[in-house]
Formats: sequence, structure tokens, C-alpha cells
Amino acid sequence: MNELTELVESVFGDAWDATATGLDTALWATLEETGLARLTLPEAAGGSGGTYADAAEVLTAAGRFAARVPLVETDWLAGRLLHTAGLAVPEGPLVAVVAPGLTVDGDTVSGTLARVPWGRAVAGVVALVGERVVLVDPSDARVVEGVNVAEEFRDTLVLDRARATVSAMPAGGGDEFALRAALGRALLLAGAAHGALSMSVKYATERVQFGRPIGRLQAVQQSLALAAAEVAAATAASQAAAREVDRNGFDGAESAVAAAKSRCGDAAGEVARIAHQVHGAIGFTREHELRLVTTRLWAWRDEDGAEEIWNDRLGARALDAGPDGLWPLLAG
Repeated sequence: MNELTELVESVFGDAWDATATGLDTALWATLEETGLARLTLPEAAGGSGGTYADAAEVLTAAGRFAARVPLVETDWLAGRLLHTAGLAVPEGPLVAVVAPGLTVDGDTVSGTLARVPWGRAVAGVVALVGERVVLVDPSDARVVEGVNVAEEFRDTLVLDRARATVSAMPAGGGDEFALRAALGRALLLAGAAHGALSMSVKYATERVQFGRPIGRLQAVQQSLALAAAEVAAATAASQAAAREVDRNGFDGAESAVAAAKSRCGDAAGEVARIAHQVHGAIGFTREHELRLVTTRLWAWRDEDGAEEIWNDRLGARALDAGPDGLWPLLAG
């Protein structure tokens, strides 16, 4: 176990809470203090200048421990957009959204932002409006509170001439934004799937029925083996995509990112199904910690593009590559 692994296991493991909801402010403070909150941002933007392979390990752990913090949103999305647009990155948790319907008038912005992750709890909202990057002060918004199935904040922000800082978006920023969001979500999915599998294996060794642990039943063993294969595939796909981004940037890793988000989405459904089968009725209760990871598997699977969207992108790239280019595309 390397130093980063030890650190993230400690940070996220100590923050585990099966009953709390909302932004985990104590965990966020720890992430800021350790440099994990802005790991991939350059030091000039207040970050740690880490690799995406390092960030992949952090996000996988965050998913496994159902961390209630906007890591992807702050580091990979909002912070990166602000830095590349030449704007200062404010302190605190951030979020970024695509918002073509907003109206920008000088240094104010009006319109509605739907289902903003952690909207009521962040220090700043970065909106992509056409060819512009807009930093909005969320304290100026009227908040219509909402949540996803995992009870993570997904709020609607109504803006009426809210204060904003506006800059031009770098070329290609919109497409890279989608790839960043998809890879970050894939890594979280892989982590949550790992968490569900670990809980299921533990439960199967402890739950005694017919005089022996249910983990000794062949049907249960086969189901857990299938779940383990899904977790391994999701982990391999998402980690490989992160390494590909380190080598070639997001532009050169589109296929790897698309494959990762699709594969992790497929794994999410299968692992959640098996986990609840192993746990039986108790796994569906609010009191049981399994819900923390399986509800995230269900919610995150559809966020930042479901499998069919990324499969379509992969198919289009394969068609564009043609017969001669298919193998190089698959082999990287």
C-alpha cells in the first residue's frame, strides 16, 4: 500500500457515516488541508499538480465510502474551467454546469439552472454559456431544493441578475467538459461498486442460514463471483482511461473515457442487483448501510451520460475510423 492509498483510506474511512446527509463539511476541510480537494489543478490555481492516475485512486475511494463532497465538480470541472479561462479559482467547494439558456448581461446573469449538484452548499457555480465561462455567486440565487435517489443535493437555482464574472471559454472546452465529467463519474461508480461488493462478501460470511454462512452456498458464491468480475472490469476500464488522459490528454482519450463510463454504468446495475439479492430484504431498509452505495450506483449511472450515449460515441468513432483504423482505435 503506497502513501496515497494509505491517506485516502484513512481520510474517507474516518468520515464514513451511514446516517448523515448533505455536504460533509468536516471531510471537505480535511480534503482541502491534505491537498486532495484540488489534486489535479496546477499549483498556480491553488491545486496540487497531481496526475489523473492519482486522482483516480482518490475518486475510487470516495465512491467506495460514499463521500458526500463535490470532488469531481471542484477539481476536474469548475476549477479547471476557471483556470483555463484566466479566472481566479475561489476557495471552497465548487460546481460547474452547462447552461446554454442563461442570459448574460455585463456582469450579471439571469435564468434557471436545473439539478445543480450540491447547489445550495457550494461557494461558486461555474456555468458554460455558449462560448463563455461564467462564475456565479450562488448567494444571489433562489434555491429550489432537490435531491437524487442517493439524497445528494440536486438543486434548481433561479437567477435574476445575479452577480457574475465572465470570460471567454478556451477552444474545445465544452467537449472536454463532458469527457471530464464522464470519467470522474466512472471512477466514482467503480468505487461504489467495490463498496457494494465488499459489504456483500462480509454479509455472506456472517449471515448464517440452515446452519452455515450463506457464503458457502454455491448460488451465492457464483453471484458474488459475477459481481467481483464486474467490479474488476469497471475498475480496469476507469483506471486505464485515467492513465490514458495522463499520456494523451482528454482529446486523445475520448474512446477510453467513453468505454469507461459505459462499462462502469453496466457494472453498476449488475453489482447493485447482486448486492441486494445477497442481503435480502434488510439491504433495502434505510437503516442498512448498503443503500449508501447502491443508491449512488443507480443515481450516478444516469448522470453525465448514460451507457447508450457513450456507446453511440464509441460507435461513431469506430465508423469514422473505418476498416483500417478500427484495430488502432481498439488497441489505443
